[in-house]
Amino acid sequence: RREINPATFPKPASNYSQGVTHAANAERLVISGQIGVRPDGSTASGVEGQMTQAFDNFLAVLSAAGFEPRHVIKVVIYVTQPALQEFRRAREKALAGLAPAATYVQVAALASPDYLVEIEGEAVKD
Repeated sequence: RREINPATFPKPASNYSQGVTHAANAERLVISGQIGVRPDGSTASGVEGQMTQAFDNFLAVLSAAGFEPRHVIKVVIYVTQPALQEFRRAREKALAGLAPAATYVQVAALASPDYLVEIEGEAVKD
């Protein structure tokens, strides 16, 4: 994997990359949108709680597939209220400071009015 941040672009505002390359013969994992719901079915409280739980769920899918945070090349987060700084902190913690390509999107609603955060992504490994 190689992180791409062209010298002709502004430096990223946080720890992400403008692009990430990977070997074409790698195993690819596409992770569906993960929400802030705990294993017991309860929904975490507040945007930070849901973001932490959604990243925990994201990492659980990653691990179950035999991948590690270092394999993540793309993360997309959808939030229903402003939470950019919370996203940056949660991403840094969950991905141990790695810099995948990242997209942050604020939307009007998710699948349930109780859901404030949804995180999806991709990972590759040789």
